[in-house]
Amino acid sequence: MWFKHLHLYRVHDAPALSDDDLAVALDEQAFRPLGSVEAKRMGWSAPAGRGSQQHLHEIQGHRLMSALRQERLLPASVVKEEMESRAAEREEAEGRPLRRQEKQTLKEQIYEEFLPRAFVRTQRIDLWWDTQRHLIGVNASSRKRAEDVLDLLRQTLGSLKVTPLATRATPMRAMTEWLSDQDKRPAALVLGDQVELKAISGDESVLRGRQIDLDGEEIQTALEAGRQATRLAFTIDESLSLVLTDDLALKSLRFADALIDEASQTDDGDDPILRLETDFALMTRSLSHTIEQLIEWLGGEATPATPTP
Repeated sequence: MWFKHLHLYRVHDAPALSDDDLAVALDEQAFRPLGSVEAKRMGWSAPAGRGSQQHLHEIQGHRLMSALRQERLLPASVVKEEMESRAAEREEAEGRPLRRQEKQTLKEQIYEEFLPRAFVRTQRIDLWWDTQRHLIGVNASSRKRAEDVLDLLRQTLGSLKVTPLATRATPMRAMTEWLSDQDKRPAALVLGDQVELKAISGDESVLRGRQIDLDGEEIQTALEAGRQATRLAFTIDESLSLVLTDDLALKSLRFADALIDEASQTDDGDDPILRLETDFALMTRSLSHTIEQLIEWLGGEATPATPTP
């Protein structure tokens, strides 16, 4: 159940909702499979999987929820190709070119006809709500998917005011300083072997490095030329490796072997829920420490913008 990516949000004026009331609200917005003519659907599912009906797990103020998203994959190129073929047949039969509106209507008809036969992709997205620190983290590969889950949570609760977590020093500025000046690099931070450097003006190219010495001459030369870091891989306190991005997303999370071993050595009696909650408790302990470290290294938290209701 270990998270791979994390998008962080500050919670403002969260509704006073007990765990029991939240569990009921999640049940009411439980996931239902796509209907034959639906393009996409989202709802809450059990974090422990199909063998469980429990939509909420709470451990010492840390809440775990899982959203399930289904969508039908119908490439626009397939619809366009079929529309052009049918339009050509009609134009030949009627001896006139079809108007734009007629083609649009034909396109919509084809989409509705093909949709039930389209492949269905299912995606699970986990949400961690730290009620003590008023923080939400969404285990999603993109900001867009994270926002989709927050929209579902708003719908479930009636309202929820959040803003993306922001710091006084931008991640871009801090990462660039850590690369270019070892004296400004936090003692607990060990550079990894991945970086992305962008030019601030003029050159639009992006320099990406993998399995590369980040203190090497090539990277330092690029920094001296004015490039700045927008992604940087590093390890914190030898406990968690990650790639930090310029929008403060934590990517490619990799927890220390010692933590994984601690989880695996816990006697769960082959109970999947106990296993899930053990992993979740250990993971959030590590993540909480990492986030606090990052906020400190980035100059503290910035004054939040106007919350999104």
